[in-house]
Amino acid sequence: MRRELQVASQPAFQRAQFELAAHIRNPESNPAPEGIEDRRLEIYRSLFFNNIEAFIANGFPILKSITDPERWTAMARDFVHRHQSHSPYFLDIGSEFLHYLQSERIPQPQDPLFMLQLAHYEWVELALDVSVLEFPEVITEGDLLEDRPVVSPLAWAMSYNYPVHLIGPDFQPTEESADATHIIIYRDRQMQVGFMEINQTTQRLLEILDKDKLTGRAALLQLTAELEYSNPDAILEFGAGLLSQLRSKDIICGFY
Repeated sequence: MRRELQVASQPAFQRAQFELAAHIRNPESNPAPEGIEDRRLEIYRSLFFNNIEAFIANGFPILKSITDPERWTAMARDFVHRHQSHSPYFLDIGSEFLHYLQSERIPQPQDPLFMLQLAHYEWVELALDVSVLEFPEVITEGDLLEDRPVVSPLAWAMSYNYPVHLIGPDFQPTEESADATHIIIYRDRQMQVGFMEINQTTQRLLEILDKDKLTGRAALLQLTAELEYSNPDAILEFGAGLLSQLRSKDIICGFY
């Protein structure tokens, strides 16, 4: 009622703008403004929805591929109708759609249990691709064990209850995995986004390096103590190879 009173008190041209915008966002619930030919309105309706849907489809291609076309279109229309975006930029549509899925959409019986985690995984790829973060100014040459490796700010470690990196038309899990799936999603110096499945131990090693800024050797020995592992030499040998692999992907991007 308050919204209706506010609209009624607006100048005529603002009411017309509001009615046109409401109709374009949700033509089923909002009648077309008077005096505008429906053929012209259809151009606006189609352009608006098709542009938004295309950005969502490009940002969440796996989610779209496993969703029935009618349900996908209905979900995109519900997003357009229900969600109030906080950014004017097309590049932010992905984060707006993720927020809609997480907080605004009414869950449907056909929704897969992993839908939110899959959407988050797909959004991270887009977020990294367009991120304005840059590699820090660090020493590029050094010893991975004796010097202090730098974890790239463009390497994001994520944990999921489903193997989201394997989901597609031919594989859709129906229950959570017994163990969490840990993935580093990263952008290298060639501006390419990549994915690396890791285990919890590797994720913890990256946390130690990033937080405590230790040498590679000290970080591995701390990890050995946390795991209560009796053979630190084996951990150091394995860890040296792991750090080298992380460096080759720019997940380790230099040295302090």
